[in-house]
Amino acid sequence: MSADFAQVIATFSRRMRLRLADGDEVDARIKGKRLRPVCGDRVSAERIPNEDDWLITAIADRDNELTRPNLRGGVEVLAANVDQLVVVAAPEPVPDWFIVDRYVAAAEQMRVSATIVFNKTDLGTSAECAAELADYRRTGYPVLECSAASRTGLDELGAALAGHTALIVGQSGVGKSSLINVLMGGEEQRTAAISSKSGEGRHTTVNSVMLDLPDGGRVIDSPGVRDYAPAYASAAAVAAGFREIEGASSDCRFANCRHLQEPGCAVKAGVDSGAISARRYESYRRLLRLTEKLENQL
Repeated sequence: MSADFAQVIATFSRRMRLRLADGDEVDARIKGKRLRPVCGDRVSAERIPNEDDWLITAIADRDNELTRPNLRGGVEVLAANVDQLVVVAAPEPVPDWFIVDRYVAAAEQMRVSATIVFNKTDLGTSAECAAELADYRRTGYPVLECSAASRTGLDELGAALAGHTALIVGQSGVGKSSLINVLMGGEEQRTAAISSKSGEGRHTTVNSVMLDLPDGGRVIDSPGVRDYAPAYASAAAVAAGFREIEGASSDCRFANCRHLQEPGCAVKAGVDSGAISARRYESYRRLLRLTEKLENQL
């Protein structure tokens, strides 16, 4: 028996959990050492004769993939075939808006929607944070304010996730796990969902798992996905990650303007006039320098 296409819904090193087209879930191994399926992948698989396990034989073309640099100068794929990135910030720890921008830029590069979630509103929202959130709203990104602790604003978050396959990312300590726990109906329900996918008990180490939300939609939960720095294909891709910069760039004097020191730069003019956030522009500059440095090392 074979299946085209099953979906990877949990990973345990070289073992996987698959959801077949009929909704059944099965355990699977990977054929050979070159295949590297990740959570969200659509795969071809066949049942192993005289065993309960299935064998993954191929990975279908991905709609998109979330990547990070690895120690060998390449990139590591963390998840695939998602359609939403939920970027979480909070009053504590102190928000690093440059990290938020890197995730938002990754969503633009993947061509998926990005939603900003400001958690822990029970701790208050400073004027600086309110101004940053207003800049994201002005740029066109949905911004939701909520608290996993006080259970406020979570209906709006659940509605935003309904019908989507999402990744929840952000700095350590902003409450990503707490949000997932509440959305899943509590820690016990979340643990049970992970355990049922592993088929090996509650203490099995899960690299990543796709969780079905009670109100619809799915989230991929993985420590490797939640806390990382996204990789960018090229310096040219960086500008595309900042929609307000890409939009203004069509009015630059030079088609290959990098929006740094070039004369007649519409992006810098937008920053000077306040139409483009100076902080977001600095984020673009930092990410551009980092990406060019990595390109020169390859």
